[in-house]
Amino acid sequence: MLMQQTLTKSYSFEGKGLHTGRVARMTINPAPVDTGIRFRRTDIGEDAIVDALAEFVSNTARSTTIANGEVSVATIEHVLSALTGMGVDNALIDIDNIEVPILDGSAKPYIDAIWADGFQQQDAPRRYIEIKKTIEIRNEEKGSLVRIEPAEEFSYD
Repeated sequence: MLMQQTLTKSYSFEGKGLHTGRVARMTINPAPVDTGIRFRRTDIGEDAIVDALAEFVSNTARSTTIANGEVSVATIEHVLSALTGMGVDNALIDIDNIEVPILDGSAKPYIDAIWADGFQQQDAPRRYIEIKKTIEIRNEEKGSLVRIEPAEEFSYD
């Protein structure tokens, strides 16, 4: 059974947002079990938090934005790709502006900073979504299809 994990320490980044051009300071912090990935807008207040969940996606035009009421964070895809790819389940990301710094335009700066220190295994099993029946989403207009089927092993086509 795989256990949840978080970071061993905090990591800070600073740079301009790709779409806003505003300089943002962002710190990715370790977080307790079952926190998930959460963004806290420190420029708004301690309670200005939005969880990185599909239900909070508010815009996908040229980047991904999540929002919870008046709290929003834009261009989250690179930092989330890095954390997900490295198997980080729990992190609190403090940011002092609306948009994540673009850095070099990839997830690499996050991975380079975090990977060398390893991760902190936590005392709780990792949670998974179990697909129990076939799910199919079609966009006839664009000719696209996504089909997810239950399976014993992961595969994609």
